[in-house]
Amino acid sequence: MATQGPIAPSAGAEVSIPSIEKSLVDIKTGEISQEEVLTFDPAALQQRYLAERDKRLARDQGVEQYILLDGHLSHHLKDPWVEPGFEREAIEEDTEVVIVGGGYGAQVCAVRLIERGVNNFKIIEKAGDFGGTWYWNRYPGAQCDIESYIYMPLIEEIGYMPTEKYARAKELLKHSRMIGEKYDLYSRALFQTEVKHMQWNEDEGKWTTHTSRGDKIKSRFIIPAAGPLHRPKFPGLKGIEDFKGHSFHSSRWDFRYTGGDPAGNLENLKDKRVGIIGTGATAVQIVPHLGEWAKQLYVFQRTPSSIDVRGNRPTDEQWAKSLEKGWQKKRMDNFDSIVNGGFEKEDMVSDRWTDIIRELITAGIDPSNPVEAAAKRQLADFKKMNQIRARTDEVVKDKETADGLKPWYNQFCKRPCFHDEYLDTFNRPNVKLVDTRGKGVDYITEKGVFANGEEHEIDCLIYATGFELANEWSHRTGIEIYGRGGTTITEKWKDGAATLHGWGSNQFPNCFWVQIVQAALTPNFMHVTNEQAIHYAYIISECLSRGIRTVEPTREAEEAWSDIIVKGTAVRGDFLKECTPGYYNNEGKPSKSGARNATYGFGSPAFIKIITDWRNAGDLAGLDIKYFPKNCERGMTNGINGAKAEAGPEATTHVVQTLQPGASLQLETNGMESKDMSLKHKFRDLQAKHQAELNELVVRQKEEVERLFGFHAKGGSGDGLVNGVH
Repeated sequence: MATQGPIAPSAGAEVSIPSIEKSLVDIKTGEISQEEVLTFDPAALQQRYLAERDKRLARDQGVEQYILLDGHLSHHLKDPWVEPGFEREAIEEDTEVVIVGGGYGAQVCAVRLIERGVNNFKIIEKAGDFGGTWYWNRYPGAQCDIESYIYMPLIEEIGYMPTEKYARAKELLKHSRMIGEKYDLYSRALFQTEVKHMQWNEDEGKWTTHTSRGDKIKSRFIIPAAGPLHRPKFPGLKGIEDFKGHSFHSSRWDFRYTGGDPAGNLENLKDKRVGIIGTGATAVQIVPHLGEWAKQLYVFQRTPSSIDVRGNRPTDEQWAKSLEKGWQKKRMDNFDSIVNGGFEKEDMVSDRWTDIIRELITAGIDPSNPVEAAAKRQLADFKKMNQIRARTDEVVKDKETADGLKPWYNQFCKRPCFHDEYLDTFNRPNVKLVDTRGKGVDYITEKGVFANGEEHEIDCLIYATGFELANEWSHRTGIEIYGRGGTTITEKWKDGAATLHGWGSNQFPNCFWVQIVQAALTPNFMHVTNEQAIHYAYIISECLSRGIRTVEPTREAEEAWSDIIVKGTAVRGDFLKECTPGYYNNEGKPSKSGARNATYGFGSPAFIKIITDWRNAGDLAGLDIKYFPKNCERGMTNGINGAKAEAGPEATTHVVQTLQPGASLQLETNGMESKDMSLKHKFRDLQAKHQAELNELVVRQKEEVERLFGFHAKGGSGDGLVNGVH
């Protein structure tokens, strides 16, 4: 199971393809480096990549090629891990926080709230237990592809050590349950319950969460934390409903049909002809088990994955005993720094992820020459992918099959895969690769799959076609959120997201999204998720301690942040345009909202520093804050040097952070009647002081980005060439 996050070597916003190609030619002819003689033609390889992309774009229909699982296909969404017929009475109650989701992300949010003294919350999860991704994805071979010691959250807090470097699904699910037990999350959870919509009530200052069980749960705060890998995605192939055999999605594995368990042993397939559509990260883990047990296996492929060595191994007990307090965070930070192009004296994780980045980033690059740096980085990528293709030739005996399994694109156009048995499975006589050369499957018949001009008759069809990632939030989660004035999040974000730091959106008070949109993305999804959880727990606890009724980003702040996100897309935009279609580039079809729905373009270390500095400042900058009337008697401080004012029924303080040097910072007081004119002068002085501090912060942010990534940041908004990856 892939555990999140693309990273991409940057072609750079200001470096044209011709200039890069010229530099590649210069490298080849020795004008840049006299030391190396290339064994391949970079220009020819680049053309091959573009040809493979164009071949797929001619057929691809973008995200429209996938269909909703409703009506006669809705059975593919059913939970196979619970007994049917569960019923309970509807619940109506009040709580402080509602958390939507039951995976690692939701659990970490709950734990960080508890650590801040916020214990009154409700977790609502559609599954029958905690686990999230690992509850649903129990297919044979399911395993995290990020090191367990940095991926599995809270292992230091609960005193648990993974048994392997890359833990398997059974252990990951067990670990999630351990978190639930350790922090008494089960008593706060409603399982087998889907959130349908969440409605803001301005008069009450509360959200009402409506569920599939008829529940109405009121809360001051909501945290939508439904993860990205739980809603199956199906290809819109003609004839899906006509197939007379057995079929299911990989995330709803039917062990009653196949036999076995997540470890394999699919003994019921011994007399079955099986087809699997998809060759991404999930299929790479499934195929070896199907190949071992099925009478005949057909692997239907549109685009091959890059397959590198996995190298899993048991945890060293002596190493585990030697670890000091705080080791997991240090290890997470170390990995995150390296895969984002940072320099670290020690590579603590030392796996294929960090090997890849070291090869790409440290390829004799001089940051002062961005054109040459981009060319050398591309050259290093060519070499790495040549190694991947050479390994395919070494392992797969049949030349035609080996050629079909070779990836012809840059390393990070798709999530890299690591497996030690996948390629070798194609040496089995009962396994056949049906390489559609970018066209994809034509259609489904009553008896099987029609592809490459012929029908392949099968008994069982497995869809390893991934999850809803590219669609808008409500479509992806099945939840609608109604903010102030009845505005839906679908309406608000119809042209792209608008947030501050990815978590909050104007008109949606006290709402904290756990998402990658307008936040950071890194291979280790749980690293950023943990940082988000810390951030949200801080804001919520500050609201409670300061007597804050509602908090939400101002329009100015969310537009300023969205502008940074949009400009940051130029860092990797050209790179993704040259990639074969996939979920990293919206299936090769750029959308109008795509730039605003992107992630922060300068790497997760820089993003984490931004939100950490924001918390350390203590002023809740960029937020529209409304206080409870009773707090006004004590005076409002808003965390800014003790500024104080008496107020009427409800006081509002706006702290607008525009994130641009020299921009106007406004500090307004609405509904406040000052008895002393000097108070206005105090606020004016405070505004000037905070503006100066903001300008200084922006300059420091620019300098930090330059230090981390070795490029000149213009205007503090992400122009220029990033000499790193994201």
